[in-house]
Amino acid sequence: MSDLYDEIRDVAAQYPVRRSAVLPALRLAQDHYGWLPPQAFRDVAEALELTPAYCQSVASFYDMFHLEPVGRCLIEVCTNISCALVGAQAVLEQFENELGITAGQTTADGEFTLRTVECAGGCGWGTVVAIDHRYREHVKADDVGGILSELRGAEPVGVGRGPGVSEDGAVGDGAA
Repeated sequence: MSDLYDEIRDVAAQYPVRRSAVLPALRLAQDHYGWLPPQAFRDVAEALELTPAYCQSVASFYDMFHLEPVGRCLIEVCTNISCALVGAQAVLEQFENELGITAGQTTADGEFTLRTVECAGGCGWGTVVAIDHRYREHVKADDVGGILSELRGAEPVGVGRGPGVSEDGAVGDGAA
């Protein structure tokens, strides 16, 4: 059996019912493949003794699972009401303009995927932009160019970080 199979079985052993491990198993498969291709659903199904259709139906419910390939950097702009009221649409449009794509697309070079999310859970710090699941808070449209430069490998520019986000992008207040 594969390493992925063994990892899923190890996780499943932590649950009283194997089926309960479907979310962490899908996460392991996504980490393995970079997204969830049909083979990932077969792998998870085999390890948990489920059907691939069941695994795919669970994955399709959650935004955190990628049913199509994503770019090297995943950029998610929160468009819920709290972020919308402080400029989320302008932020999204600036990302679209600078990347030359619309939300839901990946750049031709495979570097960036841009998506909208209904709520990033940072309603007091809008507009929230998650980049590879690390939050940037209080992002304004003017910050987008600097963020993209940073992601393209330029020196960090320190834009779009609000309280609780360190220079390296880690979330937390830094207190020990």
